[in-house]
Amino acid sequence: MKQFITIFFLGFPFFLSAQILSELHADRNSALYTTYAAPLSRSEYKLDQGYQLLWNDSEQSIEFISKDGPNLGIMFTSGAETRLTLGEFYQEPIVTVSYSDLVNYFYYPFKNIRVDVFFAVYSSQLAVSRYRIVNESAFSFELGIFPFFFLPSNGDSLDFEHTNITDGYTFNLLKKRDSWMVEHNIPFVEKIRGLFMTSLQLDSVSTFSINPGQIKDLSNNDRYSRIKSSVSRQKLILKRLNLLIGSRSLRMAPGDTTEFRIVVGLAGTSTPLDELSGKSRALLTCDLHKLVKDDERAYSHIPLLDFKDHDQEMLYWSAFSLLRQCMMPPEGECHYNYYIFSREPKWGWGYGGQVFHESLAMLAYAYMDPIGAMNSQRVYMERQTKDGYINYRTGPYLNEIIETNGKLTSSAPWYNYQNLEIYNITKDKKFLKEAYVSGKNFYQFYIANRDSNQNGLCEWGAHAELESVRDARVAVWDKVGWPANFEGPDLNAMLVKEAKSLAKMAKILGITNDIKKWENDAESRAALINKFCWDSLTHFYYNVNRKDQTFTYKNQGDLKIKEIIGFLPLWAGVSDKERTVYLINKMKDPEEFWRPFGVPTLSAKSDYYNPIGYWNGPVWIQWDYLLFRGLLDKGYHQDAEELVKRVTENMIYHLKNDHVFWEFYSPDDFQAGWNKTYIWAGIASRFFIDLYGLNSAEKK
Repeated sequence: MKQFITIFFLGFPFFLSAQILSELHADRNSALYTTYAAPLSRSEYKLDQGYQLLWNDSEQSIEFISKDGPNLGIMFTSGAETRLTLGEFYQEPIVTVSYSDLVNYFYYPFKNIRVDVFFAVYSSQLAVSRYRIVNESAFSFELGIFPFFFLPSNGDSLDFEHTNITDGYTFNLLKKRDSWMVEHNIPFVEKIRGLFMTSLQLDSVSTFSINPGQIKDLSNNDRYSRIKSSVSRQKLILKRLNLLIGSRSLRMAPGDTTEFRIVVGLAGTSTPLDELSGKSRALLTCDLHKLVKDDERAYSHIPLLDFKDHDQEMLYWSAFSLLRQCMMPPEGECHYNYYIFSREPKWGWGYGGQVFHESLAMLAYAYMDPIGAMNSQRVYMERQTKDGYINYRTGPYLNEIIETNGKLTSSAPWYNYQNLEIYNITKDKKFLKEAYVSGKNFYQFYIANRDSNQNGLCEWGAHAELESVRDARVAVWDKVGWPANFEGPDLNAMLVKEAKSLAKMAKILGITNDIKKWENDAESRAALINKFCWDSLTHFYYNVNRKDQTFTYKNQGDLKIKEIIGFLPLWAGVSDKERTVYLINKMKDPEEFWRPFGVPTLSAKSDYYNPIGYWNGPVWIQWDYLLFRGLLDKGYHQDAEELVKRVTENMIYHLKNDHVFWEFYSPDDFQAGWNKTYIWAGIASRFFIDLYGLNSAEKK
């Protein structure tokens, strides 16, 4: 049992304990997330560089890599022996500290030669590494140190002509916007000036033009001899030089310690070199211990749970690192902190801004940063129009509206549900009042604009595929018709939950005149879902034809396709006891939905099923979380626990093998796709909070 106490600051609980992420002993087979980006306080949107620690491939060097560069690594020699790749080391890395922005680890390239590495993404433009090398043997040791810096893009180059930088090497880096960024006019610093600086006095420096796969060839005799014979600070007349490698020879007596730092700084080409140099040089002497203490404070809100499974515990803490890493400070049109989907790698679709379905991740993040989670929702409030409309995507430099057939695209209506859940964590009445006014207006806009036949059931509107969340490879959309043609159990279950949430908010706020209205709305919509979307023959919820509320659109019964949306009435409290039993029996059918690693988005019996497709088979963590909540709320605790075990087993597998989170996971195999470090996978931490309950310390 962990020892801890609870104190309150500004009304929020802090759980003071031994900091788990400061006391790690994790090897490459541990379920640890090892991608790093700057903390919110030192992040910015237009130029932002994150790094992934590559430490899981025996054939590769230990490097900090990034999608668009730069990459950082180090090689060691002793006599004729070279140590570059993980498989060559005497002892592989052990991570002792890991937060969203920094990591500390040690390894032994040679017996008795210990290398401690501290790496921090200090800001969106600056990263610092500290190396501490100790000779733990009883004998003197000859050691060669070769730090290297690599730009993986062939269009990048290194340049040594800046004579006023005596301890650094400049480079040029081009980061091109992808087509989505160009189409949406996303501002992005493309032409970058960089600086590689080290406190280690190098004997020589060489530059090469190589391909990414040739990094591991550095240790062969030919390249090694070229490095050894290089001249200090030489300039090679080669095009597209993209590798810089320095060398330093040391004779270390028993017990000797050598320590040095490496800093990489980035800036737009309009930034004076002296300014970039000054900021970089400051990191050569800054207090790195303070960065760890800052992180310990940032993580101190996170509830401590009694885990029986260490892998689940590692997943839990790693999920919070992912969530924290995606948060950005106020900028542009966002006057509050907001999030992007991924910091490293950076890609257009994930870089635009917030969407309601990604904001489900705030149901977990609110435990770590209650103010930040509330402020993220306030981003929607400040962008909301007078008629209640909230646009599809909201970012610092994007208001994505997407007008289709004269209607404006919004997001799937989880808004009031999210706000109530966040309030239940923060207990902030001021936020709840703001959220109620905004949420009431949004709900009224939505039902007024998504019920074209005025029958009490809504359909997806405007660009209906995007609004429905399920925007590609959806069985009903692809095999039957456009989603605006159907009234579905997904949208209407969400609206039931929205009305129920508004009723609870009104009750807390003492707005008694509104309570009954919202409760009646929820009850009447739930009755219509059960009347029209429930099929008494197959005992499941389906979409119905908007024109006649049947399961037929083009061909007889063609809408009776079993998708994950059929379980949302369980989460929304729509299904009665009898229907709930049928739904859970269907969910637990291993031939359809109860797959080895969670509930897929489509029945495995479907001919359209693809476990690693998109919305036609994979497990999406946030949707399985909603089903999990439905099971818990209905009293099926054992089934809820089993679902968590299945879903997290695949997540843990990938954290152990590639140390990243993925956009979705296969329900059948240890596979995942398509985009990594995706924010909504972070909601996995809520599984454990809801399942195991908060620790007894909080209850005291």
